[in-house]
Amino acid sequence: MDNVKVGTRASWISIGINLVLSLLKLAGAILGKSTAMLADTVHSLADIVTTLVVIIGLKISNKDADENHPYGHEKFESIFTKIISLLLIFTGVSIGYKGVVDSIRGNLSSPGKIALIAAATSIIVKECLYWYTLMIARKIKSTSMEADAWHHRSDAISSIATFIGILGARMGFKILDPIAAILVCIIIVKVGVEYYLKAVKELVDHTASNDIIDRIKELSSDIEGVIKVNSLKTRIFGNKVYADVGICVDKNISIEEGHKIAETVHTTIENNIENIKHCSVYIIPN
Repeated sequence: MDNVKVGTRASWISIGINLVLSLLKLAGAILGKSTAMLADTVHSLADIVTTLVVIIGLKISNKDADENHPYGHEKFESIFTKIISLLLIFTGVSIGYKGVVDSIRGNLSSPGKIALIAAATSIIVKECLYWYTLMIARKIKSTSMEADAWHHRSDAISSIATFIGILGARMGFKILDPIAAILVCIIIVKVGVEYYLKAVKELVDHTASNDIIDRIKELSSDIEGVIKVNSLKTRIFGNKVYADVGICVDKNISIEEGHKIAETVHTTIENNIENIKHCSVYIIPN
């Protein structure tokens, strides 16, 4: 099964589970009269939207190169990662705003037991979804799906804060319910900002990691006929890497021999480094 199908199937599973969980949370928020649980419900509903964005992003970013996009569509995934990040930030700010307003106005109540049960269920379900989505994201090397996994983790953490807030409010500390909503806001916004910056980094042609650079140099230097790697430029393109390698070869060999050495370097790098999408090699007589 290809990466798009694997990622899409996992995303639809996530949507189905989130939909059921959101309905449970909404019932807990309304029947249990909990501001924190209502905030947590909004977070879960946002998860459904972001997962839909992931599905769209996976399909577009994995399209083959065409006339208008000769280098492929990988950067579209970074764009969708930015969209998810902005949704996370918006969700967090919205939740925090309601928590602050309720605290100031004194809209405090003692939540019902159903809200506590909904929060506990959410913690377990969302943590399981986090590990499942992260496993798939790393398997298919999808940054937008990884961001969605952290969306699940942030929801699990927010549900912990919600649980504590509801429990405290039921014990008589009613202010803890809106305070929990504010804590949820901070957690969500932090994750959103981190993934937004990560997406920006991918879109501005940042250089590849030192591990990849060192691996390229090592593989190139081991090829017979390569005297040394004279220059190396890399750039991140979505979740893939482009590399331009300049190798020094004996100036006395023929053009055909030099071309064969360059071809060997090209093939070796592309076959042995998984994230490399394309490697250009040019020779420098030495």
